[in-house]
Amino acid sequence: MPKYLIERDIPGAGKLSPQELQAISQKSCGVLGKLGPQIQWVHSYVTDEKVYCVYIAPNAEMVLEHARHGGFPANRVSEIRSVIDPTTAEG
Repeated sequence: MPKYLIERDIPGAGKLSPQELQAISQKSCGVLGKLGPQIQWVHSYVTDEKVYCVYIAPNAEMVLEHARHGGFPANRVSEIRSVIDPTTAEG
């Protein structure tokens, strides 16, 4: 199943409290539960002004549907084609 990187513009994201991040996570998990097991949240990275999320889903439309139902921005959704790391250099 494809993986997607979602870029969310959230001004001040890096200043969100642990409680605010927990509430956002709970909202996301609630929406995922309603959409069914074919869409999964893997993890997210929070920066000063953005949140980058990795999801597994059958298509980008389902990722966008999650964003709409949750009230989350999804400013860019990109399919992940490959994952590389330092071990990739070893061949």
